[in-house]
Amino acid sequence: MMSFSGYSFCKPHSASYARVSFQAAYLKVHHPAEFMAAVISNQGGFYGTFAYVSEARRLGVAILPPDINTSKVHWTGCGTAIRVGLLSLKGLSAETRTRIVAERRHQTFRGVDDFLERVKPAEDEARALIHCGALDTLNPGGNHAALMWELACWLKTRSKKPTPRTRSLFDSPGGDHTRTPPPLPPEDDRERLRREFAVLGFLCDRHPMVLFGNSLQNRRTVKAVDLPRHLGRRVCLAGWLITGKVVTTKHGDPMEFLTFEDETGVVETTFFPATYHRFCHMIDRQRPYLLTGKVEEDWGAITLTVDRVEMIRR
Repeated sequence: MMSFSGYSFCKPHSASYARVSFQAAYLKVHHPAEFMAAVISNQGGFYGTFAYVSEARRLGVAILPPDINTSKVHWTGCGTAIRVGLLSLKGLSAETRTRIVAERRHQTFRGVDDFLERVKPAEDEARALIHCGALDTLNPGGNHAALMWELACWLKTRSKKPTPRTRSLFDSPGGDHTRTPPPLPPEDDRERLRREFAVLGFLCDRHPMVLFGNSLQNRRTVKAVDLPRHLGRRVCLAGWLITGKVVTTKHGDPMEFLTFEDETGVVETTFFPATYHRFCHMIDRQRPYLLTGKVEEDWGAITLTVDRVEMIRR
């Protein structure tokens, strides 16, 4: 029985994983948008959405921002583009996601007021939809401040239901609820991207590392894709943390395997106990870091053994 258990588990297990690996590889090569959309929607795997979005972009797939008139609850891929699903919006409840899709089946949303009246999202949900660009198609001007102004007007009129003897400040004389926002200052691009990242956890049209280009101009950094050309050398890499795992050495000391990425690729790094104790307290997933260490190869895999970490400031 013991010898049979080795055969009955290992070979079928290996064969099953080989089949799944082949299927995944085929789909990733021939249908990258649909495959990556399914992977992200599954909300599983070793990496998070941030890493899968970056991989899709490296495959030549465009990431289309969420849109209340086209986005489904799950991510959808078609051709060379992926549409962000509503499930990835932080702060948007499952009930509101479902209501958006259900209302849209009857008729597309024609304006901000139409959307707010039919869906009736909570204020924080409406703000999240605005900040991530999901209402941009209802706002030809493209200024999120105008959308926030319309939301404020809707909240004001909703809190005070007009009676025959009273009229809302925002009602026009003829009863038309169409509101034209006042002149607004141009939107700050960095602040807009910061808010989009806060809602989605990634940026749709670029890798967040590109926002720190000015800070890296005078630093001699190596891109992730070029690491194989620097085997055995000590290099400096600018990367964004995407996942990690703490392990214990045979002596009981904690160390960590961390995965970073830049706009060109993913790199696995090793933080041995001394480095881990020195820098682990300063690392989180909301910012990039400058990693210094030695490029090594382990069974064909390129890794970076880190000995120094520095925050990158804008």
